[in-house]
Amino acid sequence: MTIFNRLNPGNTANAAPNPQGRQTMPDNTANQATAPESKRPQAVAQPLYAAAGTGGPMTSVISKALKITGQLESTENIQVDGQIEGDVRGLSVKVGNGARVKGTVYGDEVELAGTVDGKIEAKKVVLTGTARMQGDVIHQDIRIESGAYIDGHCKPDFGKGGKASQPSLKAVAGEKTSAA
Repeated sequence: MTIFNRLNPGNTANAAPNPQGRQTMPDNTANQATAPESKRPQAVAQPLYAAAGTGGPMTSVISKALKITGQLESTENIQVDGQIEGDVRGLSVKVGNGARVKGTVYGDEVELAGTVDGKIEAKKVVLTGTARMQGDVIHQDIRIESGAYIDGHCKPDFGKGGKASQPSLKAVAGEKTSAA
């Protein structure tokens, strides 16, 4: 196997094997011109993964520098640290401290540490001590920490098929669902 020098890929005439059996280039490249700055590899942004190597869902992050107007949907997790005017739908939705959502937040799990002016519909809801909720919370399971503020109703009706219940995330993602 031959290791090529990036500056002169065909120059292997003076290559010598190293202890691992690989050929390396002699250190006579000091007189060669270096590659221009534009030819060097550039850094590439990589997505944030929930847990590397576990195969778990990825998390989309809306940073505090972003303000979004419109509907936001994902078949995976969403972390909101900015402002959204519109509905938010994800597998798990976390509204961070200082974040603001004006609309309905849907998910299997919703954790609120910021402000929601609208409604939350989720199987499991957690309102932290910094949560500010203006509207109804429709849930199966709810945890409200000391300090949370709610101006609305808490209704344990999630998934009971009434008008308040929205289609599940699976139905939105286009997966087939069966009626029991």
